[in-house]
Amino acid sequence: MMTNLFSVFDPSSSIFNSSVNWISTMLGMLILPSAFWLIPTRLSTTFTLINSTLHKEFKTLLGETSMKGSTFIFISVFTMIMFNNVMGLFPYIFTSSSHLAFTLTLALPLWLSFMIYGWINHTQHMFAHLVPQGTPPVLMPFMVCIETISNVIRPGTLAVRLAANMIAGHLLMTLLGNTGPSLTYSILSLLLMTQIALLMLESAVAMIQSYVFAVLSTLYSSEVN
Repeated sequence: MMTNLFSVFDPSSSIFNSSVNWISTMLGMLILPSAFWLIPTRLSTTFTLINSTLHKEFKTLLGETSMKGSTFIFISVFTMIMFNNVMGLFPYIFTSSSHLAFTLTLALPLWLSFMIYGWINHTQHMFAHLVPQGTPPVLMPFMVCIETISNVIRPGTLAVRLAANMIAGHLLMTLLGNTGPSLTYSILSLLLMTQIALLMLESAVAMIQSYVFAVLSTLYSSEVN
């Protein structure tokens, strides 16, 4: 299975006959000890502020009847995706979030666990979701098919949306960067300004896409309760 359509742009690095590209996903473990300092650093204070803001928002989406601590799984997913997206903007660091092997690994288990929990514990509620309120009786069979298909493709849309957005920006930056040696100095300065603007745009996309992934996962979870 081809997990990335643009695998030719990935750096090929190997040690001991094994690829070390995916080690970049675990670089976040290096900053974990700073969270255990006696005096909080600015980094840990920033993460605490982000986590509390996300907790309040996800708690609103899940409802007051949700289990305590259920928001932290989505905060963890948001943090992991955002870290990998941002790290991929640095030179010579492998962007794991642009591969379906990474995004599907996050989306599929989340969606599958929601479906199994919903159909076992709230079967009548899940059947009611297949027919929107106010649907004419003639259209009910078609609406069941449409809602079933839209429900089944949810993990695919979550995974492909994240991977495609990360691939698109990185591919454009790579293609523009490869044209640099063949340009004159006047056009090269314009290319540098374009690359800086693209880098700022990709930084925003990296944070927005991780937020979208976490919010949609939260909404899918709230539907089964």
